[in-house]
Amino acid sequence: MIDKVNLQEKFGSFSDYWNPRIVGELNGQHVKLVKFQGPFVWHRHEREDELFLVVKGELVMEFRDRTIHLAEGEFLIVPKEVEHRPVADRECHVLLFEPASTLNTGNVESELTRRQLERI
Repeated sequence: MIDKVNLQEKFGSFSDYWNPRIVGELNGQHVKLVKFQGPFVWHRHEREDELFLVVKGELVMEFRDRTIHLAEGEFLIVPKEVEHRPVADRECHVLLFEPASTLNTGNVESELTRRQLERI
């Protein structure tokens, strides 16, 4: 089905953090929306690159050797095998674009791991 997606409406439909929702699919990739607040877990993805687009707020992406700050309208691609940890001091709305096989916590199992994602 062809239809537009309103990001504000979709972000307004949930309030929890670190729990991605699928809002679209193309070519084996998922478009996901997620709200960040606080630190996530250090992790890496063996086979998948990830795109993080900040829709609202600010995001800090920590790497073992540096930190990158992202503001609204900025994105970052984290290549496969690169260990990283997203951190948001205040609520941050993020659009993720990544292969459908991507597990949110990558190589790490934690209470934040989400194996089944809701479609909204």
